[in-house]
Amino acid sequence: MISLIGNRPALQIGRHQVIDYDTGWIDDALRRAACAADQADFPFVDEIRRGVVQYLETRCPLKMMRIEELYDRMRRMLQKIGCHGIAEKLQPLAPPVTVSLVRAAMEAGNGFELAFFASLRSELSNLRDAGAEEIRFSGLHESAMILRGAAKWNKYCQAMLMEIEAFLCIWSREESMAGISAGGKH
Repeated sequence: MISLIGNRPALQIGRHQVIDYDTGWIDDALRRAACAADQADFPFVDEIRRGVVQYLETRCPLKMMRIEELYDRMRRMLQKIGCHGIAEKLQPLAPPVTVSLVRAAMEAGNGFELAFFASLRSELSNLRDAGAEEIRFSGLHESAMILRGAAKWNKYCQAMLMEIEAFLCIWSREESMAGISAGGKH
């Protein structure tokens, strides 16, 4: 059985579910929308976040909610209280997401590094499109071993690990630069 924090539903972000999340990202999303609507001094961010959290913890009947659905509800709430400009500018921002690289490595298989990196690039782009800005990674060592078909850690696994780390570093830099050129979206 899954124990949900504060009785909140799990959030579906792309093909990933986030269970253990705080709510600071809701504040960030609301502040960004207020700034985009030229209402940077919007005073009700904390109250709206509390209302969203209360809904998630006490009134939401779902065990899992897509992040897009949560933002649709937030937009409707903003419109009901007369904040149409902020509602229009509200863009999905997800809580931090942890991606296990083991799944991509297993799907690619031993010796298919190109498929692994292509799959990983696609997955990360989909997460970004869904509003994930903070992406954490797990299973790097295991992935290197799977891709090298090794039962024990060796120099080939180490080389593969370095390739994976370099890929993630380059991808992160590219995404940061894309965010800067897009006016700070990321």
